[in-house]
Amino acid sequence: MELMTWFTELLEGNLIFTPQTLSYYWDGLVTTTQLVFLSLLAGLVLAVPLAIGRSSRHRWISLPIYAYTYVFRGTPLLIQLYIIYYGVVFVDGIQESIFWPLLREAFYPALIAFTLNTAAYTTEIFRGAIKATARGEIEAARAYGMSQSLMMRRIILPSAFRRALPAYGNEVIFMLHASAIASVVTLMDLTGAARFVYARFYAPFEAFLFVAAIYLCLTFAILYFFRFLEKRLLAHLKPA
Repeated sequence: MELMTWFTELLEGNLIFTPQTLSYYWDGLVTTTQLVFLSLLAGLVLAVPLAIGRSSRHRWISLPIYAYTYVFRGTPLLIQLYIIYYGVVFVDGIQESIFWPLLREAFYPALIAFTLNTAAYTTEIFRGAIKATARGEIEAARAYGMSQSLMMRRIILPSAFRRALPAYGNEVIFMLHASAIASVVTLMDLTGAARFVYARFYAPFEAFLFVAAIYLCLTFAILYFFRFLEKRLLAHLKPA
């Protein structure tokens, strides 16, 4: 009860919760949502063919993909963000190219770093799910005369996606939490908005606790969404 009273007084009497500062939080929420959604979408598109290649018996296909996933999973995301954000300037001819108007903005280097990072993790998640496909499903598909590509599209990938769903849900939450580092490259995301409000009003507890509450609500929404998908897609595995 005392906590609720304190929170009500905080919202009513503290200067950091004004329409202007709340607009900063809203803009930060929009930026965070866009960054996480676009990076996850692009990472998922990259991860599916990479996971198929990673599962290949041909080492000239699987080894380069393994090297990529090893590097991006074995180094901190913050270092990857720094390299892409600060290093892109030193690429020969990049400032004269048509991509420079995009790359000089903090959002797109952050999007590239987040996409490459989540694609590496998602590739290994899907690769493990593909390898775990039941032998009987593959033999039944071959008995029906399916080609390798048709079997991959109709049998292996749908089955692997269902098995990978819990682990991929954790990856989505990880990317949401990891997006907080985007503010170190001047991107005004949720954490960047909290840092701005803190620097202006010298109120660290109010600024960062409010953002923590927003992240907590987003995390619960993602958990609920993936639990709903699991119930729908894995209903056949539950005992009658």
